[in-house]
Amino acid sequence: MTRFMVAVVVVVAAAGLLRWRRPAWYWLSLGVTFATVRVLVRYASVMDACGLTVPPARWRLALARMTGREAPEFRPPRILRLRPTRTGLVLRLKLKPGQDAFDVAAATDRLRHSFGLYGVTSREIRSGVVEVRMTGYDVLKRVQMPARLDTRPMRIPVALREDGSVHYRDYRAVPHGLTLGATESGKSVYQRNLVAGLAPHHVALVGIDCKQGVELFPLARRFSALADNPDTALELLEALVTHMEEVYQLIRAEQRISVAVPDAEIAADIWDLPEDIRPVPVVVLVDEVAELALYATKDEEKRRDRIITALVRLAQLGRASGIYLEICGQRFGSELGKGITMLRAQLTGRTAHRVNDETSANMAFGDIAPDAVLAAIQIPAETRGLAIAADSTGGWHRVRAPHTSLREAVNICNKHAHRTPDVPALAAFRPATAAVPSARVRLSKTAPASA
Repeated sequence: MTRFMVAVVVVVAAAGLLRWRRPAWYWLSLGVTFATVRVLVRYASVMDACGLTVPPARWRLALARMTGREAPEFRPPRILRLRPTRTGLVLRLKLKPGQDAFDVAAATDRLRHSFGLYGVTSREIRSGVVEVRMTGYDVLKRVQMPARLDTRPMRIPVALREDGSVHYRDYRAVPHGLTLGATESGKSVYQRNLVAGLAPHHVALVGIDCKQGVELFPLARRFSALADNPDTALELLEALVTHMEEVYQLIRAEQRISVAVPDAEIAADIWDLPEDIRPVPVVVLVDEVAELALYATKDEEKRRDRIITALVRLAQLGRASGIYLEICGQRFGSELGKGITMLRAQLTGRTAHRVNDETSANMAFGDIAPDAVLAAIQIPAETRGLAIAADSTGGWHRVRAPHTSLREAVNICNKHAHRTPDVPALAAFRPATAAVPSARVRLSKTAPASA
């Protein structure tokens, strides 16, 4: 008996240590079984306590009165499927008549406490069917991307969501994006993940980094064009506008409009063109948009107006020509001058890391997802990389990108440097890069020994 008790204590201590140090391993080995049993055993009572049940049908009540039996209990939503995942459980429910998906969404915090899980979120799959995703541990504390990712052209996995699913940056669905964040909030790491994810794809990367290129120029081998000051940025953006107009002329020439051509085959953007003549898509990354909008003299003001005008034109017209904007900054409000709010209205995808004030969060989400504003200002300073991602549909998620050092991003860009396409319109802005050195190069010469 003593040996048995010692063995039990050792097993319990090992499980506790595993849960503390390696929560993912604990979940896959023990946690998923315990959580599944707990959910199934407590399901009916928890649904009743959370107000997610409906009265029995009238014919059941009438039958109980006629037979003298007890009245049937209230009915919870029916479980269609319970599926374990690497981070939690996925529960698919069939709602009863009179219930709504909002009822389940409003009860997610109570479900989290009742089932003893870390987090619970819900979304409506179709009419009457709701999917409840439950996480067994804090998946954003130590981000580990799954081995299998649903990668497609122009669809990049960049972060992990709080429900354990992968957050993708899909440029064909959400053409333009805005990323906000204070200093040391993890904004640069998010941008590195984006560049590293785009590097293996057939896409031209264009960078504008007015901090003298300290963020983007180390990745220059994978960029088709780079600018490190506002003057060069103006020339580059106007060259992109010219390139956009040429792509539209190509689409018009290949539109194939005739009576005999079905509507589905008529070209309206570059993705409808045959692959052999399709122009390469272009992703424009602006590291700090405020450096393009600020000015001190009349000449700088004229330059600023031309830059913002070019950005607005690319945001309004660039999607069909395969030009996508990814704009980053610490703030993005009307204080940056005229045209800024017009540009922000075209940036559908919004991502906000930790911000210094509520106004900055309102700049990102105030017009599309007001609930996300409160979540953005509650991001703790010590949790670098944690962000709120939202779009024009009003939905939002907490996400966190895996930590990618600048050295790792440079290695990925160097590995895929041969994929950098040559865009004739951007040839003048192609960064000059030397061959990759085979060994470490000394930064200073050694003085010759005196005789």
